Amino acid sequence: MEANPRGIPKAPFVDNVDHYMKTDTVETTLRKFTEAASKYRFMENSKLQQRVSLEQKIPEIKKSLDLVKYLAGKRGSGTPVKTLFEVNDTLYAHATIPPTDTVNLWLGANVMLEYTLDEANDLLSSKLDIAKTNLNEAIEDLEFLRDQITTMEVNTARVYNWDVKRRREEKKETTA
Repeated sequence: MEANPRGIPKAPFVDNVDHYMKTDTVETTLRKFTEAASKYRFMENSKLQQRVSLEQKIPEIKKSLDLVKYLAGKRGSGTPVKTLFEVNDTLYAHATIPPTDTVNLWLGANVMLEYTLDEANDLLSSKLDIAKTNLNEAIEDLEFLRDQITTMEVNTARVYNWDVKRRREEKKETTA
């Protein structure tokens, strides 16, 4: 079975319903298609959450990287940096940062580590690249999943319409 680069299987398109329906009943086929469509929707919701998360993380990483680059640029001057420090989303405090060669970075899970400015720059640059790559892959996967959901909905409609047509023909034959 075909799949995209991250292993999401491609939905089969039922081109010839008469031929496809020789192997299974209408109810079973419709159940399979509905189940597959719901699995694709579940994956789509998961990828949407991943995209939203990455879209929030990328600006934060960029902001941290810009600050590390700014501090690295001021490293040799010997003058302290005056800034507003973000305490909360809407609360800032004045801060004076003495010349420094190190920064502390939150890594998550209540972990903070001290890095040299060069190490922090490398770490944040790699995190930013990874986040951008993951965002592009999530967007690609979302497009792929939308196509698969549409394919499964079209398959479901084709099988349902085939069944309606078949029943009408059977009804005509029994009344004739």
